Amino acid sequence: MLRLSNDDVARLFEEIADLLEIDDASPFRVRAYRTAASTLRGLGREARDMVAAGEPLTDLPGIGKDLAGKITEALSTGRIDALETLHRDVPPSLEALLRIPGLGPKRVRALYQQLGVENLDDLRAAAAAGRVRSLHGFGKKTEQRVLDQLAAQREKKHRIPRHEATPQARDLERRLRDIPGVEQVVIAGSFRRGRDTVGDLDVLVTAASTDLVMARFTGLPAVLEVTARGTTRASVLLRSGLQVDLRLVPPESFGAALHYFTGSKAHNVRVRRLGQQHGLKVNEYGVFRGGERVAGDTEESVFSAVGLPFITPELREDQGEIEAAQQNRLPRLIERGDLRGDLHAHTTASDGRASLRAMAEAARAAGLEYLAITDHAADQGGPRPMDARRLREQGEAIDRLNEELHGITLLKGVEVDIREDGSLVLPETVLARLDVVIASVHNATSLPRRQQTERLMRAMDHPSVTLLGHPGGRFRPEREGYAVDMERVLRHARECGCFVELDSQPRRLDLNETYCRLARERGVLVAIDSDSHDRRDFANLDGGVLHARRGWLEAVDVLNTRPLHELRRLLRRTH
Repeated sequence: MLRLSNDDVARLFEEIADLLEIDDASPFRVRAYRTAASTLRGLGREARDMVAAGEPLTDLPGIGKDLAGKITEALSTGRIDALETLHRDVPPSLEALLRIPGLGPKRVRALYQQLGVENLDDLRAAAAAGRVRSLHGFGKKTEQRVLDQLAAQREKKHRIPRHEATPQARDLERRLRDIPGVEQVVIAGSFRRGRDTVGDLDVLVTAASTDLVMARFTGLPAVLEVTARGTTRASVLLRSGLQVDLRLVPPESFGAALHYFTGSKAHNVRVRRLGQQHGLKVNEYGVFRGGERVAGDTEESVFSAVGLPFITPELREDQGEIEAAQQNRLPRLIERGDLRGDLHAHTTASDGRASLRAMAEAARAAGLEYLAITDHAADQGGPRPMDARRLREQGEAIDRLNEELHGITLLKGVEVDIREDGSLVLPETVLARLDVVIASVHNATSLPRRQQTERLMRAMDHPSVTLLGHPGGRFRPEREGYAVDMERVLRHARECGCFVELDSQPRRLDLNETYCRLARERGVLVAIDSDSHDRRDFANLDGGVLHARRGWLEAVDVLNTRPLHELRRLLRRTH
């Protein structure tokens, strides 16, 4: 059985539901797949473990015999025949429309049936001509948003978020490693460097049989189109729209090729120049002195040949890593195992989807020793915002639960909204009783730069504020962030004793990597938090740590690498 997760199967079911809706199928069928996807995502254990134990999937809510069979099919083969049939029936170009934010299946069907829109070019032409606004449920604002999104896609050359590319990348790795004779499989490029968006995937393989690898690769179920194929290289377009380039590399060149295709281009140029200074030629085939290959089987050998220690892929952006390596000043980057706790999590008390106990147990299962419960307190919006009474009751529940729990300690906290004038929506008398107070902006994100900056600084001046939550305001794809003088904000954080957050939620990853490095230089501790709203969200921490590594952060630069007793001491010193 393949190692597909519940989330992997749920994604296949949601794709079926989307295509059924475009195909104008019965709403009951569509709803059945969406309900099944939701059930899988909310399941406390993996469906593959249930199947392995012989437990009937039909015992799960919303899962009948047909859907149970499709789950088993997906777990066994990595695909669902019904989905493959839909891919043949629904034009692939229509699937591309679903990747435009704001265009769900119903709107895609309306565009297709009423305006004859079959692809992105048709959509761009219809919106530019003002025809999209004429459709029921669209309007002028929606039409303009469509145009803006199409322009942004063209600008970004169809880069997709890393968290969307990761399941596809891991599936490719698994399938390629299963091919007889394959020895090494590594995904290089910006994916390996840990960038938070990916334009394509570069896959390097060493194998005994090139023909077999090429045949299996180009015949994968996820492949929509083979755009190029040779004896050692092939390019395909996946049904998701992601391009994948595969290269078969001889073992003696694998390290050189891995370095070359990992990039970045600017980093590679610097390494080649260092090679030239040593009388060497560095390229994707190896390191050569004249006609003799002197290195290239491993990346370590490439770096050593030009007088450098190994530089981890996350740092290879020509942002000072060469000089740091030459001076033996490369940071000892933080690792996921360095995190002792998480200071940002939500429960069903506000907008979370799991209870206090369930979140505590999930945090412990994720290897954490402490967890701050920080449900929302807001003037408006969001379900059941926390107030003084509800925070007191939650605090009492936390005290009771801490007496029962082993291996995890819950901290009392809140995520409190920052008003436009920099004040907070809860009084100091309430906040002072909490262990952790995260002050965050959730509205008025379009304020002028100076006003937004001063708003954040005033919030940090509140004596009980522990953390400035997701400080840059990034929330993709809606916005890259608000206008703010982050250098000034970080300087003020240092002065007033406040900490700043790296929110690991994939749509945020904020602080961005540039400001992570600036926080380190300014001596401001960063908290890498999951912003969990569900038991599974603690996996966000992996992406947050990767992002922090790109920002040169070491364990000592991160607040929640401290054991609980030291963390409490630091929290008491705030302000």
